[in-house]
This record gives sequence, structure tokens and C-alpha cells, in this order.
Amino acid sequence: MKETLFYNPFAAECVAVSRLIVIFLLFFCASAQADVRVLTSIKPLQLIAAAVQDGVGMPEVLLPPGASPHNYALRPSDVRRVTEVDLLYWIGPDMESFLPRVLKSRSLPTVAVQTLPGLTLRHFGEGEAHADGDEHDHDHQPGSLDAHLWLLPANARVIAERMAVDLAAADPTNAARYQANLMAFSERLTALDQRLKTRVAGVAGKPYFVFHEAFDYFESAYGLQHAGVFSIASEVQPGAQHVAAMRERLQQAGPTCVFSEPPLRPRLISTLSEGLPVRLAELDALGGKEIAVNAQGYEQLLETLGNELVGCLEAL
Repeated sequence: MKETLFYNPFAAECVAVSRLIVIFLLFFCASAQADVRVLTSIKPLQLIAAAVQDGVGMPEVLLPPGASPHNYALRPSDVRRVTEVDLLYWIGPDMESFLPRVLKSRSLPTVAVQTLPGLTLRHFGEGEAHADGDEHDHDHQPGSLDAHLWLLPANARVIAERMAVDLAAADPTNAARYQANLMAFSERLTALDQRLKTRVAGVAGKPYFVFHEAFDYFESAYGLQHAGVFSIASEVQPGAQHVAAMRERLQQAGPTCVFSEPPLRPRLISTLSEGLPVRLAELDALGGKEIAVNAQGYEQLLETLGNELVGCLEAL
């Protein structure tokens, strides 16, 4: 008996759709596998990387909000990420002293940005003013490198240029996109620099004090200068004579601002400022939770820093 075959258009259509789905999934998986995993030690570097990777990928960050880059304790999951990611960027041993030991086991590209040619670098002790009897925290010794280098837009441009080169080498398909993102970021940095110069122009010369010597790059770029640093090692309880000397500096300054850094406000700050015309505020060099990770995140970091500083000084 001869078998009769029937054509089922519905079944044929299902097969065609299934093939399209398979092709799409294969393409999607191939694209996902082609993504370059970028890990930065701290959020400011993540924000610069996000500008370069815009539309292609999202960089990761090692330190959670509020963690100190000077003495962070790596978890096993952190060590795995450090070992596995395609590209890793950190400031260098002058900032993340906990990283060098772990990086010895890493074979993939790693960049300590403090070593990049073209950076403007500062060292502690360059024209700084300190409160009497203060102590340098975090090994901020005179003559040592000031590793808070991301707070200068010109340095962010140098870092972004290196990231664009590295990403293009790791992902040639998107090389043109990385270069376009770099150019757009560079143009935005030029505009940001002009906005910041205009924003701070009215408060130059007004006295203020900080609890952590982290802002010299920003200050030197925009004509600002802190009047003193109340830098106290966390394990040291300042004596009465020390506190009296710092309080005298505040009295001599008259109306002034004292800036601490989140997430913690030093308990000493209330003792120092009680009864004096002192305004208390915060400056966050790392960005914290408030700064979104996107192509404009770095500009937001610096503008927020400028607005907090100027806002306090304008209110004196």
C-alpha cells in the first residue's frame, strides 16, 4: 500500500520559527561571551570605565559603598573576581595596599593607573596647611604620593584613554564605539572643568578644614586651599592639649566649614565646633551610593563634590 504524505504548513512554520529562535539564542550567547569583564578597585574608576563602555558593557567594582580603599578585607568571592575578570584597574599600592598580594596570582591584564604616563601627580606636603599637632592617617606621610588622583578631570581623561585602548584590544568588534565614547567623555570633561571653575570662583579664599587629606587635586585645579587637616588616626584618642590646639585654630579662622567624609562623622567634630561659628558638612571623594554608575557618573561625582563644598562656604 502506497503511503501518502501531506504538507502541514503550520508545522513548517513552527520549524522555521524554532530555527530563528535557535539562531537568535546562538547569536545572543556569542555576544554575551564576547563582553569584556572589567573590574575596578574603587567606584571613581568604575565611573570612568562606565563612560568608555557606554552601550557595550557595565564595569564592576570591588569595594562596596562605605569601604575604605586603604584597608579593605577581601572576601573569597572578591579574590575569585580579581583572578577571573578580563581587565582590572586599580590606583596602585599607594592607595589599595591590600591588593598587591592577591594580584600576584592574576595572569590577565592589570593596570595600576598611578603609573600611567601623562598623569598630573601630587605628593603630600605640597603647600598644605595642618592643624597643630595633627597626625597623618592612612600613611599620608610628607613626600609620599597623594593617590586621590581621580579628582582631577585631566587625570580622568588619561585613565579613560588607557581603558579605551585596552577595551579595543580585548574587543575589536566594538573598538569604534569605545573610541567614540572616549571622545564624548573628553568633551564632557572640558565642559565640566569650565562649570567647576565658574562654580567655585566666588568662595576662593574662604577658610575651611577637612578631616582627611583627600581633596588636594580638586583644590589645586580650582584655586581652593583648606586651612587645616584634623587628621586623627582611628586607634588614637587625642589628648586634651591636642583638642585645645585644634579648637584654637577654628576660633582663629572665624566663620568656617569643617568637612568630614561619609559614612562616619568623627565624634571629635562636635567637641571642636561647639559654640563656634562652624558649619559641618560632608565631602565624598568616592561617590558612595548617591552617584549613579553610568556614562555621566564621573561628572556627577565631581559636581556633587563642588556643590557640597561651595554650598557650605556660601552659607557662612
